[in-house]
Amino acid sequence: MAQQEMAVEALSEDDARKELERLALILDAANTAYHRDDAPDLTDAEYDRLKRRNAEIESRFPGLKRDDSPSERVGATPAEGFAKVRHEIRMMSLNNAFDDQDILSFDQSVRRYLGLSDDDPLAYTAEPKIDGLSLSLRYENGTLVQAATRGDGAVGENVTANARTITDLPIELKNAPDVIEVRGEVYMNHADFADLNARQGARGGKPFANPRNAAAGSLRQLDPNITKDRPLKFFAYSWGALSAPLAETQSGAIDRLTALGLQTNPLTQRCDTPEDMLFHYRKIEEQRATLGYDIDGVVYKVDDLAYQARLGFRSTTPRWAIAHKFPAELAWTWLEAIDIQVGRTGALSPVARLTPVTVGGVVVSNATLHNEDYIAGRDANGAPIRDGKDIRVGDWVQVYRAGDVIPKIADVDLSKRPASATPYAFPHECPECGSEAIREAGDAVRRCSGGLICPAQAVEKLKHFVSRAAFDIEGLGAKQVEQFYSDGWITEPADIFTLKDRYGSGVKQLRNREGWGEKSAQNLFDAIDEKRGIPLERLIFSLGIRHVGEVVAKLLARSYGTWDAFVTAVDAAHDPESDAWDSLIGIDGIGSVVATSLVSSFAQEAERASIDRLVSHLDVQDAERPQTDGSPVAGKTVVFTGSLERMTRAEAKARAERLGAKVSGSVSSRTDLLVAGPGAGSKETKARDLGIEIIDEDGWFDLIEGA
Repeated sequence: MAQQEMAVEALSEDDARKELERLALILDAANTAYHRDDAPDLTDAEYDRLKRRNAEIESRFPGLKRDDSPSERVGATPAEGFAKVRHEIRMMSLNNAFDDQDILSFDQSVRRYLGLSDDDPLAYTAEPKIDGLSLSLRYENGTLVQAATRGDGAVGENVTANARTITDLPIELKNAPDVIEVRGEVYMNHADFADLNARQGARGGKPFANPRNAAAGSLRQLDPNITKDRPLKFFAYSWGALSAPLAETQSGAIDRLTALGLQTNPLTQRCDTPEDMLFHYRKIEEQRATLGYDIDGVVYKVDDLAYQARLGFRSTTPRWAIAHKFPAELAWTWLEAIDIQVGRTGALSPVARLTPVTVGGVVVSNATLHNEDYIAGRDANGAPIRDGKDIRVGDWVQVYRAGDVIPKIADVDLSKRPASATPYAFPHECPECGSEAIREAGDAVRRCSGGLICPAQAVEKLKHFVSRAAFDIEGLGAKQVEQFYSDGWITEPADIFTLKDRYGSGVKQLRNREGWGEKSAQNLFDAIDEKRGIPLERLIFSLGIRHVGEVVAKLLARSYGTWDAFVTAVDAAHDPESDAWDSLIGIDGIGSVVATSLVSSFAQEAERASIDRLVSHLDVQDAERPQTDGSPVAGKTVVFTGSLERMTRAEAKARAERLGAKVSGSVSSRTDLLVAGPGAGSKETKARDLGIEIIDEDGWFDLIEGA
């Protein structure tokens, strides 16, 4: 859940570092929920707000930008069940704009990059931003040979058989280039969505929350016959790999896609000025409710493709395009109850139970209440929010959403507050285990102190342990974990790997349980045995340590290489004055918050014993090392500081790591090389004091040339 936040201008450097860690964790989880699981847990507006806050902090503190920054990520890792497809050209996301000034600033930034004056002509295209699922279609010699979802931008899911069932998606193209990857959006219109939900209800099935989820779930069915029965549609708006150019302009290329037989959006228009772009935005916004399908904004793209090529890309977004998002939608309803959910890290998260209300075409009945301060009508610093109005059971509340399921409470109408409504008393004890719920200084969240004795935490940790990015044991998902925990079969991760031995043959015991047969039981035990060999990064992530997500786990695995080296380093880092501590927080993307969480977890006797029991059943695979033959920086620790003009910091880091270097975020006696751009400050001073070699950006490129 989000917490109340300090203004960016008021953040100290330490505050900013902690806030960037928090935002990276929240947005990584939101990406996975939206892009991979089709089960969003943040509204679009809240997601966009957090990404914008992240960007503002990075702009104010560029030296604190993390390797797992949300501004460096696209989508989420693909789900299991489909073959993987590596995109020949990455599928990128877009930067977002929220007001007219953002669009004027976008135009100015494009002009500055291209060296154009305000008087030089510069055209754009403007098109509706469809709220659906991104899809890439590869045609060879005019025939559809492959369809893939975006996935994480680099690797998606092969959904070719399903895509072939979409009626307005041509299997053959006439007069097409020998190779063309058409990119666009799969969606479902409102009438078809209503009809699908009516059929779902008639069969006793669960209705879909919104057209976007219905479209995504339909396209990703393992049985193409189910997809065929779903009324999916497709708009083409871009392309990937091409054997021959489509046109010289974006608008010309869209016309060419239309001529090839693909559906393109009729509201796409060429605009000669930012004022034209904003006029078209208003025009589309006025038609939004009558379009018959969901859109959440307007996308602007530089029309001249030669200019697009010059502008190029940041790490995950093009410089030549931006998405102008629509404001969030609002509705009023009654707050019936406030429930407390206990998460994997012990966080007590309040959830509002609402009288169901339709917001933006979707019926919602739950809303996030973030934390106890938010309920009380104040931020983390005690300043009033909502004019100081608290939230009480029985209140008439305003909620908003922008295309997702769980909305946020924006306001309270005190004129309709019942006389019997009393201030909400946030629990100081865990509702699951009765342990004291502690709120540490500087933390907006109250957490259960019960640890492993808290059933809610134990179950959530086990669910995390078997999740896709962790051990991903086939046949052992969240439902099975709850069942086995309830019956006392599994209480900690190590129990999974002793399950068969503890119950004799295992198969015989399990096959007699509801939902299990001899074959499924044997398959489960085979799947468990198969996962005894586990990559280091997956093991680290699976432990469910607070603040250690997928990206952080990969950073740690890559930095230490082996489980023994990792554990030794974490144990040694218990002393904050040690070289081990400096090395840990010196890993680019690892800050003091993550390091403290790691050290604390491994220092807790019960948790450490549980980890040791688990590892005794595993064959932990060392992290892969890059091929660095002939690299002049292999094995060296490199720090980048100051403004980099020929590359982004993310690009510099990635290149250095491919060459076998370890990139650190801080200078220490273990640093071998400092690459200093304009504006380098304290890091350069410290490097000079320590006698560390210092080179500029040109020197860096000279050093690695040919490597």
